[in-house]
Amino acid sequence: MTSNNEATRQMIAEFDRHGIDYFLAGSYSSNFYGIVRATKDADFVAVLTGKCDRWIGGLPSEFRVDPQPSFETVTGTLRETIRVPSIAFEIEVFHLSDDPHDQARFARRRKVFDEIIGTEVTLPTAEDVIITKLRWALLAKRSKDTEDVRDVIAVQGDEAFDWDYIHHWCAQHGTRALLDEIRASIPPID
Repeated sequence: MTSNNEATRQMIAEFDRHGIDYFLAGSYSSNFYGIVRATKDADFVAVLTGKCDRWIGGLPSEFRVDPQPSFETVTGTLRETIRVPSIAFEIEVFHLSDDPHDQARFARRRKVFDEIIGTEVTLPTAEDVIITKLRWALLAKRSKDTEDVRDVIAVQGDEAFDWDYIHHWCAQHGTRALLDEIRASIPPID
């Protein structure tokens, strides 16, 4: 294994090979819609009920799977952690939760070709990247998430979004003021 993108491609291939429904989230999804930044991990959301043994057993020998799923405190979901020591990279696979937005963004996911990773991949929509990043920014107090939101909006352009959908979830999550602040900080492009 020589790169983060190669490890991510391999994980995507394993999900596809085993027929596991997933999407790639986190910085990889905001990189697709916004401005590329470095990352030390790949975050997936997947439907894993009854399927963990199938895909874990087929992973490359360089992948080190933590034997016990852990509980992610911000989202309240279980996650599987896979480390690739040769490149100091981590893959986190979050179990799809019953959270209403988690369910909505999973239903809206779409397959695209990602030139950076070099393969077809299933991603959340740009709207759902914004909503999730705002939620993480509020709950986990991570400035990189607000920067990602700003970058996605700036790159895609304000007209590209279903703002009614975004506003609905921001009202649910208490992130509307943060969204409005970020949007106001983006200078108009002529």
